[in-house]
Amino acid sequence: MFSNQPLAERLRPKDLDGYFGQPHLVGKDSVLKKIIESGNLPSFILWGPPGVGKTTLAVIIANKLKRPFFQLSAVNSGVKDVRECIEKAKSSKFFDQPNPVVFIDEIHRFNKSQQDSLLGAVEQGIITLIGATTENPSFEVISPLLSRCQVFILKPLDEDVLRSMIKDALVKDVYLKKYKILIEEDEALIRIAAGDARKLYNALELTVSLEAEENGEDNEIVITNEKVLNHVQKNLALYDKNGEMHYDIISAFIKSIRGSDPNAAVYYLARMVEGGEDLKFIARRLVILAAEDIGLANPNALMLAQTAFEAVNVIGWPESRIILSEISIYLATSPKSNSSYVAINKAQDLVRKTGDLPVPLHLRNSPTKLMKDIGYGKEYKYAHDFKDHFVTESYLPGEIEGTVLFDPGDTKREEEMRSGLIKMWKDKYKY
Repeated sequence: MFSNQPLAERLRPKDLDGYFGQPHLVGKDSVLKKIIESGNLPSFILWGPPGVGKTTLAVIIANKLKRPFFQLSAVNSGVKDVRECIEKAKSSKFFDQPNPVVFIDEIHRFNKSQQDSLLGAVEQGIITLIGATTENPSFEVISPLLSRCQVFILKPLDEDVLRSMIKDALVKDVYLKKYKILIEEDEALIRIAAGDARKLYNALELTVSLEAEENGEDNEIVITNEKVLNHVQKNLALYDKNGEMHYDIISAFIKSIRGSDPNAAVYYLARMVEGGEDLKFIARRLVILAAEDIGLANPNALMLAQTAFEAVNVIGWPESRIILSEISIYLATSPKSNSSYVAINKAQDLVRKTGDLPVPLHLRNSPTKLMKDIGYGKEYKYAHDFKDHFVTESYLPGEIEGTVLFDPGDTKREEEMRSGLIKMWKDKYKY
């Protein structure tokens, strides 16, 4: 019988002796090792992929230096939570004791105002900040805060480290060591982990528990690649924001909106929200979709998608899920057109085929007398000087004169565009 506490939590190391990986940071004569030994702890940010020990390392360092430790997750904390945490940290510091440590997990999810709320406490030495992020802090952490923090990069756990962790788990975990477990093949466990200790432990624990249920707890449990893959694929609804599932879910999300299904759109949005996807990644894709798939059928869609993008950057999690839900439903229920997308693709293809054709002389810029003398800008017809602000003129290079690149779609708005273009250009462009 297994505990409700995941294996990764049960085996979380308490000191550097039990810490796996990152020898460049915590190995002999390494930078963090020297900082810990000096006792002079600066504010810093741990940057690395999921499951490589960022949180564990922060806790170990704080414990080693006997610092009060306060932890917040940027996913579900706001400015109020940050300020309350700083006040608690203030009250825990007595006389000449060193600064309390405030650990912010996924600090890249904090918006500017939330990060600003940390700045004063870091500047004044009220707290020592340790941030953890999976995103490049150069882009995701405000410059004033970043300039006051060192950045340490953590690497994905390599295969040798992952294999050592498997062996360690089998002999140290209070539940796993009760079983007779033979690791006959470990390639599937290593592949599923993809450098992430948490995934490795989840897959190992799930496989052992299900094998024990099927074959009896007293029998030997043999771990093979086939068994691992069968159990994990059937039982773990994994969302890996850096892996294949990340691309599958965002693909399904975009295609659901393109296909005008708001129910499926919100479902896949929820999958990403629950999986901890970067909200700016979702919002960016919606801006692209508004132009590519809705386009001229509803030009307001792009404006609203851009507004949503700006809003989620200000609001942050968890409230941004509401904004993303609203814009996703709006886009899914909007009329669709990809005529602008098709037009630019056609134009780029034409440019590749025809090369750098000369711009007609009458359209060229003529800032100097010489340019005017050789015909630049000569006989250009200024559209606003004519009735209805339109005059028949040649704008494309002569070699491709009359080429149709933009073909309006069949939405109501674009049918009106088509009629207007035919009225103006008559037989020049065959719409």
